[in-house]
Amino acid sequence: MRTEYDAVVIGSGITGGWAAKELTEAGLHTLVLEAGPEIIPERDYTEHVPVWDMKYRGMADRKKLAERQSIQRECYACDELGSAFFVDDVENPYTTPDDSPFLFLRGRQVGGRSIMWGRQVYRLSDLDFEANAREGVGIDWPIRYADLEPWYDYVERFIGVSGEALGLPHLPDSQFLPPMTMMCAEAHVRDGIKRAYGDERTLTIGRCAVLTRDHNGRRACHYCGPCERGCRTGSYFSSLSATLPAARATGLMTLRPNSVVHSLGYRDGKISSVKVIDRESHEALEFKGRVVFLGASTIESTRILLNSTSPDFPNGIANSSGTLGHYLMDHTMGHGAGGDVPGFEDQANQVRRINGIYLPRFRNVTSKHPDFLRGFAYQGGGSRSTWSRGSTTSGLGAGFKHRLTEMGPWQMSLYGFGECLPHESNRVELDSDVVDAWGIPVPRISCRWRENERAMFDDMAVSAAEMLEAAGVRNVQVFHEDNPPGKTIHEMGTARMGRDPETSVLNAHNQAHDVRNLFVIDGSCMVSSANQNPSLTYMALTARACAYAVDALNRMEL
Repeated sequence: MRTEYDAVVIGSGITGGWAAKELTEAGLHTLVLEAGPEIIPERDYTEHVPVWDMKYRGMADRKKLAERQSIQRECYACDELGSAFFVDDVENPYTTPDDSPFLFLRGRQVGGRSIMWGRQVYRLSDLDFEANAREGVGIDWPIRYADLEPWYDYVERFIGVSGEALGLPHLPDSQFLPPMTMMCAEAHVRDGIKRAYGDERTLTIGRCAVLTRDHNGRRACHYCGPCERGCRTGSYFSSLSATLPAARATGLMTLRPNSVVHSLGYRDGKISSVKVIDRESHEALEFKGRVVFLGASTIESTRILLNSTSPDFPNGIANSSGTLGHYLMDHTMGHGAGGDVPGFEDQANQVRRINGIYLPRFRNVTSKHPDFLRGFAYQGGGSRSTWSRGSTTSGLGAGFKHRLTEMGPWQMSLYGFGECLPHESNRVELDSDVVDAWGIPVPRISCRWRENERAMFDDMAVSAAEMLEAAGVRNVQVFHEDNPPGKTIHEMGTARMGRDPETSVLNAHNQAHDVRNLFVIDGSCMVSSANQNPSLTYMALTARACAYAVDALNRMEL
């Protein structure tokens, strides 16, 4: 078995797949290590399995979920069929302080969480990249929007992004495929918000990595619905549908599933080896590469780095700054409002799509809010009762059928997603008293919402209600969900980028300050969270880091 390569990529998800594509297309023999099993879409995807062919008729094996996936089932996508793409919590434990719960929702298989992700993609702007420096929070990003703009373009042209151009400076437009259509209730609320607030607040269709026309050899979406179970047509972007096939086409990728990375070896200023435990045999293995790209997801990557100790790095490799594991962030979510949209009773749910609306951030954009820094955006959309409610409605005969034709009013909801500030005490460390099924110390995650995040919660709900009422929505009700950190599944920030090696782990190209052939490419590199869904930024940063690494290799600097 070959053990030496030009490059080793750890993880096969959103960023690992991009690294595999970019490095192989640059001519590097690349090993991709994935902790979980291989996924073959034609065999393993289940998006077209009807409810009547499911053993539990879609209700899931509740005993199995309670015993083996008690944490993972907190994600809506961990249902009867989707649960196959989530980890076994017994084999993959983690710990938290009693007073700081954290939901670590994860997938360990080829493709990672790119199989189940929400597919929402939004660019960051200089409002985000400059925020820390402007407000004296954390450290400054070592890059600005101009550094990343061409890489956003590059990534979007490959993955395919459906959306509508708005021309907003604080939410730059993407390279768009045609947008999906708004439902009648959504268009009505959009127009009402426009009348009430002008250009200050704009409701648009969501920007998503789902194809609205054939693109790059992948088929346009036919809107079958349960995307969290996979997509055999490759109509939404995932590693399995796009980047890994591109890497495989070069003939230079070796994909090794069932490879649990234990730690990284270090010698003479470089990563000398990647130490692996075979998931099935528990055999210890080692692989070598001239360059190593770590994209196992924020918490897993941090765990690997912390577990990689040596005389030079007794507290984890590349951790001379002491910041590794600190400044963990996630987005807040679950505060907003909903109500009934009058009219349109003669219009059924006439739009088929797998997307919602988006209302970009408007707080702390042109004027300062007195109670908190940064801001929030809304997702959500219009809905109406459908025939499916017959499964939970009692009755028989003609009367029952007639009740099902009375669909009731259209409804509209705005669901807030808010920024989380970097805080040193929000952190990931190793719990040496607990190990996983492969004998590796598990992560101990300490993270909680703090004053700034909590100050946004009421404003998210009240502002949503005010906008809906201004748009003519009736019976408006605010809501507050008690979601702990981790529930949004946007964890980031534990190996942050920066200009100063004394206060950061990585430089502006995702390269470790301390270890020149190590690049960390997942959400752990983030310096602030912004409030936008982050995966597009991870992909753009990864493509940029790969180009930098290839140039350095060609110059014999790595």
